[in-house]
Amino acid sequence: MTKQQAPCGAWTSPITAAVVAAGATPLSALMLDGANLYWLEGRASEAGRSTLVGTSGELTPAPFNVRSKVHEYGGGAHTVADGVAWFSNQPDGRLYRVEPGTAPVAITAEDNKQRYADFVVDAPRGRLVTVREDHSSGGHYPENTIAAIAFDGSETVLVDGNDFYAAPRLSPDGRQLAWLCWDHPRMPWEGCELWLADVAEDGTLVDGRLVAGGPQESICQPEWSPGGVLHFVSDRSGWWNLYRYDHGVAHALCSKEAEFGGPQWNFGGSLYGFRSEEEIVCAYVEGGVSKLARLRDGVLSEVPTPYEEIRELRVNAHTVALLGGAPTLALELARIDVEHGGHEVLARSIPQLPPATYLSVPRSISYPSANGRTAYAFHYPPANADHEAPTGELPPLIVIGHGGPTGMAASTLKLSTQFWTSRGFAVLDVNYGGSTGFGRAYRDLLKGQWGVVDVEDCVAGARHLVEQGLVDPARLLVRGSSAGGLTTLNALAFHDLFKAGACYYGVSDLAGLDADSHKFESHYNQYLIAPPERAEQVYRERSPIHHTDKLTRPMIFFQGLDDMVVPPSQSETMVDALRARQVPVAYITLEGEGHGFRKAESVITTLEAELVFYLRVFGIPVPAGLPQLDIENLPA
Repeated sequence: MTKQQAPCGAWTSPITAAVVAAGATPLSALMLDGANLYWLEGRASEAGRSTLVGTSGELTPAPFNVRSKVHEYGGGAHTVADGVAWFSNQPDGRLYRVEPGTAPVAITAEDNKQRYADFVVDAPRGRLVTVREDHSSGGHYPENTIAAIAFDGSETVLVDGNDFYAAPRLSPDGRQLAWLCWDHPRMPWEGCELWLADVAEDGTLVDGRLVAGGPQESICQPEWSPGGVLHFVSDRSGWWNLYRYDHGVAHALCSKEAEFGGPQWNFGGSLYGFRSEEEIVCAYVEGGVSKLARLRDGVLSEVPTPYEEIRELRVNAHTVALLGGAPTLALELARIDVEHGGHEVLARSIPQLPPATYLSVPRSISYPSANGRTAYAFHYPPANADHEAPTGELPPLIVIGHGGPTGMAASTLKLSTQFWTSRGFAVLDVNYGGSTGFGRAYRDLLKGQWGVVDVEDCVAGARHLVEQGLVDPARLLVRGSSAGGLTTLNALAFHDLFKAGACYYGVSDLAGLDADSHKFESHYNQYLIAPPERAEQVYRERSPIHHTDKLTRPMIFFQGLDDMVVPPSQSETMVDALRARQVPVAYITLEGEGHGFRKAESVITTLEAELVFYLRVFGIPVPAGLPQLDIENLPA
């Protein structure tokens, strides 16, 4: 079929905003209980509610919302053992117990001021061991501990004294407990500690000792082998690699320039597990791409799968299961046959994918950036079965700076990206310096350089594609959320390259971010930007709110009104400043949304508004059916 020529950006596409909103079911928090699988599904049509699902069906019907808010980012909101599930219910903060076919029963008191995450079942003692965040004192910040919650709801603190805790892990015989902890001003991926203690007959902990980690060593995912040997992931070599702690000594299991772990933003992450005492199945990231492998006797053997991103992996003697995706596969839950090859898909985030002819397949690229650095990104060219650009027209480019800022852009199929490419936009998803997946040295490129290195790498990526003749230099766009919002704003303020931008709940005032930040991130800027003695000067230099005189390009802002990470005042101050200077600006607020939008109507509203914004800024005809948008100060 002959394609119809149409201006890039105005192509019609079956990948509508409604399809993006309704078509993706977030899958997360995979859990194994023997041969049975459990996971969380997000329900955009139910205001973003997360529900616990097992192979036998849903365990937490509405209005239950399985979610933890410990450290604000949560994760680790449920666990399952011997067919019984325990979970944190976000609306009331209580813990519940549920079995298939029964209604959930609360086990903690009403109106308590506790939050819970990262559970392990201590069945012989009739309790859960968990990370607890206590908000009852009324102080500026909550108190974090590791606590035991008896099945009757009574609570006992097991470990306290540190600012943060994660990953309590009980040995198979119940006689030892391992955990992670760290203190301000560090984040866990900067440096944290792995501790080990014996569990006394009365359930208290004795003989606690530090076994790994420190101010410059990041530990993640402590796990016990079936035979009771402690394992963990450490970046002491410059890469997050696997180690075994045996008789007081940590032994490297597989030294490799690859990442077998990730930053502890959320609880409950898992990228390795044990098929037996002798065999580990693990996932690792190499060059921004995930691989699955078996590790036995120091030999790493790759297991073929169709996946290029593996977000979670759960392993036991019965089952290997993962959450994975690829450029033409949206995130899905699959059981893997590591012996004979092959996989069985159990759940898909998108049940029905758009036709492949509307999908853009990215290519992984590296390119030179400032000061001799190499940066990494995924480049998505426009793709549409029905349309092509008029002869000689190059596509507009959207450069995306991910959030985190220690996150990582992956190539898994995302309808939110295909929404743009199927309309004639090119997209560059950048893994700027500071991103996870490329080793500690690359991650530390952002140390003291947030708002500089990330911006330089996004600018360099756009220039790289322009120099290759792949995109229109007069129609370069930049967008980002959260930390990526700061990248967006500074790219527009300090570089004369991008023509417009979109900022989703982005940071504009670094001093304000410190003042409003929650406990987990309250000192993060000391690493990202400057120590306290230099903070005022550097904050002012890098905060776009102090450089609005340099912002002359149109911008659109999106902000959840319940955001506790980047509060609405950040966006409002920025919008007011642009409005006062007669810079074209649009501002969309969303009731009931926090740091990240979960409701279907929010996804539709923001995507369509952003599209209309770009079309009007570039003078591209707006297709029928798209909403009106108030863009202040934009000439007719």
